[in-house]
Amino acid sequence: MKRTVYLWNLMIRDSTNSALFTRTLDLYSCMLRTGLHGNDFTFPLVLKACSNTNSLRDATKVHSHTFLLGFQAHVFVQTALLDMYSKCHHLPSSRKVFDEMPVRTVVSWNSVISAYCRSFLFHEATLLLREMRLLGLDLSSTTFLSFLSTTPIHLRQGLSIHCCVFKLGLLNTYDHIPLANAVMSMYIRYGQVHEARAILDSMHEISVVSWSTIIGGYVDTGNVDKAFSMFNRMRTISTINSDFVVFINLIKGCAKQGSLMAASSLHSLIFKCGCENKDPLDNLLLGMYAKCGDLISARKVFDMALVKTVFLWTSIIGGYTHMGYPAEALLLFKKLLKTAIKPNGATLATILSACADLGSLDMGKEIEEYILSNGFQSDRQVQTSLIHMFSKCGSIGKAISVFERISDKDLAAWSSMINGYAIHGMAEEALGLFHKMLEIKEIKPDAVVFTSILLACSHVGLVEDGLKFFKSMQKDFGIVPSVEHYMCLVDLLGRAGQFELALKTIRVMPVKLQAQVWAPFLSACTKHCNLELGELAARKLLYMNPGSHANYVLMANLYTSMGKWKEAAVTRSLMIDRGLVKAPGWSQVEINGSVHVFIAGDRSHTQSIDIYKKLEEINLKLAEAGYVPETDTVIHDLEREEKEEALKVHSERLAIAFGLISTEAGSTLRIMKNHRTCVDCHSALKFISKITGRHLIVRDGSRFHHFESGKCTCKDFW
Repeated sequence: MKRTVYLWNLMIRDSTNSALFTRTLDLYSCMLRTGLHGNDFTFPLVLKACSNTNSLRDATKVHSHTFLLGFQAHVFVQTALLDMYSKCHHLPSSRKVFDEMPVRTVVSWNSVISAYCRSFLFHEATLLLREMRLLGLDLSSTTFLSFLSTTPIHLRQGLSIHCCVFKLGLLNTYDHIPLANAVMSMYIRYGQVHEARAILDSMHEISVVSWSTIIGGYVDTGNVDKAFSMFNRMRTISTINSDFVVFINLIKGCAKQGSLMAASSLHSLIFKCGCENKDPLDNLLLGMYAKCGDLISARKVFDMALVKTVFLWTSIIGGYTHMGYPAEALLLFKKLLKTAIKPNGATLATILSACADLGSLDMGKEIEEYILSNGFQSDRQVQTSLIHMFSKCGSIGKAISVFERISDKDLAAWSSMINGYAIHGMAEEALGLFHKMLEIKEIKPDAVVFTSILLACSHVGLVEDGLKFFKSMQKDFGIVPSVEHYMCLVDLLGRAGQFELALKTIRVMPVKLQAQVWAPFLSACTKHCNLELGELAARKLLYMNPGSHANYVLMANLYTSMGKWKEAAVTRSLMIDRGLVKAPGWSQVEINGSVHVFIAGDRSHTQSIDIYKKLEEINLKLAEAGYVPETDTVIHDLEREEKEEALKVHSERLAIAFGLISTEAGSTLRIMKNHRTCVDCHSALKFISKITGRHLIVRDGSRFHHFESGKCTCKDFW
């Protein structure tokens, strides 16, 4: 049976309404091949299909059909043409159709205004709006929605639109809720939450989108308590049910606030609403708990998730990494590799960060092999993370090779490599790379890059260069110094003995940043045995941050370095009285992919007997080589022999002894420490590198030391 135009139109309508736009165009072509032509019902549907497939070629053919069949005066067909050209980003044709329309409805005007808004031509759209008003046409909420939804208008222009819609009474009925929401969103975009709230309070009908908008606004501006207050108010209205967007905003608020109590309460409510185990809430809930410092609850969310996506895996791995549990993160990553889910770039970047924190070079190399065999070698985020990992694991040569093979280096890649040079004490290379980066016009250095540059200067005592870069970042690049920049500068000046300039720097910086900067100043005073300024710094630290055990340790070290045992003991007693505990120092070495951790005097290792036997052998050779213990570094008032015995079993020496008995002669040993290495161990490691013929790479709490042939790359300046 031959189909009529009516039947074709029904099929075209059904496919268009089902968003099967390619099928709509195919049906239209089939209809033409039967010898039939479209009518005023057909063309708007076919033109809608053209707009959604962005097929300008098909659209121009349909336009020619409308012209040949005499539909150029039909308002609905012409409006559909106008809208189609607009959505296909062909504004001149859209305007031409509008100008040639014999009859223009409000819909036609709205369509052409929307076309200009989509092209970000706010001025031209405003002129058409004024022309509408002069012609006495009724302005609808749709007219103004075009301005607010598709155009990045300025606040002043947004205020004008708000005034106009207010005068026209377009904000106070249920039909105009989308417009009210758009005006609220405009205010929130510019941080004007109070104005957005005023609109909400004046609305006779409030939709869940309205509540979501204002709650999200409060969260974005940091007023999380107000966001929860609005949420509770929303819940008192029985006709309003919470939706995903509301929960998403509140989860973000809990994460930002770090309130575990609020996070737990919100999670309970989400569970009661039946939204548990729904993507993306699982992922957001996990991240929320991690930000609140509750990895146990984060892990429960992960374990209970019915569907574990790659994003959920990445979130839990990231949670363990950022909370300082890199070993657990690595175990989870290995578990992920056994599933059918493939890690993405973000997952790999996160686990490489865990490797960097743990100092696990062997695992880092395994992940690099996975990256190369699975096509991630062109992912810049992954490559940048590889540079960071190799640098932090003591393999600066590998970091350089990864950096050099990146063809299109972005700021992050340059920054990561510069930081790698800085933490290895390679200031000349860091500064050289920085100047090379400046030659690329598209790349502008940021605050992070300058932190690395100042760190590089600090590690080798380049005072003049450091001061020059500190001034340049502000004058030439408009970067406001952060606490990290000030800490690097004060550390640089203090360690160079320029206390007057360091004090001047501290006094001119914002008061709220000073608490952290006195610590490197106090360390410098200890290094230079400046008791008077050291006590000044200690008083400042204990006043500004009395709850930090590190400040008491720094103060005790100052007294110890000058033989003031009584004062050092009093300082340690104060720390104990406040219930503060110093984190124990530890050193680790990685052997065949396994990480072995030691603390001073440790005898818990299964090979402890062999380790101490090797240590005795080393100590004998050290004495023969001329090593003299630096007993002044011992923090307790002991006899000299007792001090020497205490120094012999420091954690890095145990780690090195284990490394020597567990690896082939001549191989490099990499030791990771959580605290700054002491003067005596630094001296001893230089001798050990000479008598064993080993390259010893030690990462302490401050930087890397490369010991080789009796020398250290830091040249005893650290």
